Amino acid sequence: MARMIALVPAAGTGSRFGAPSPKQYLQLNGKPLMWHTLATLAAVPAIDEVAVVISPQDEWFDDFAWALPKLSVHRVGGASRADSVAAGLAALACADDDWVLVHDAARCCLSVAAAERLIATLADHPVGGLLALPVPDTVKRADGDGRVSATVPRNGLWLAQTPQMFRAGTLVRALDGGGADITDEASAIERLGLKPQLVEGDAQNFKVTYPRDLALARAILAARDAQ
Repeated sequence: MARMIALVPAAGTGSRFGAPSPKQYLQLNGKPLMWHTLATLAAVPAIDEVAVVISPQDEWFDDFAWALPKLSVHRVGGASRADSVAAGLAALACADDDWVLVHDAARCCLSVAAAERLIATLADHPVGGLLALPVPDTVKRADGDGRVSATVPRNGLWLAQTPQMFRAGTLVRALDGGGADITDEASAIERLGLKPQLVEGDAQNFKVTYPRDLALARAILAARDAQ
């Protein structure tokens, strides 16, 4: 029977954040930011294993008590997201038909409901797909001086989120050889000529990228805890 594995690449240094440690280890409501990410994935009944991929040189992970069910840790992270995902897949020795949900460590406000919606929608899909949001705002293209050069029609435009869910065998094949143009797993799958399914996500499932994002994440998580 095919397994359902959540894979969280977390080998990045978070250089844009400007913190003394990678952002996945910053404190958020009394826990490391990434703890919230992993706890949500572990709470999804359909997920059999939550695998976090960290750098072999990671100096922070062991400083925290994770105590989460289903969690496995793999110190095989690489220089890029694609490298870390590929190395994680190899370490997990996935069967070709296992489903893999790759999720950003910094999307700590993912809900169990959104993950379950993705899994239910793609259970019998021949390719797989990803959570995403239709672009709600008017989109402008800038020139080299930061001025508007064009207004881009937003019809058909979506903002990619994670998890992104694909069969392990297809994902291994898509990531083979890497490439700077692989910005997420879906883009790698697209290079094979396949068309991932878009599954509507949730605006709260945003990626913590800058220090100012922490306040919003704290508020979202605190509101959920209060329910």
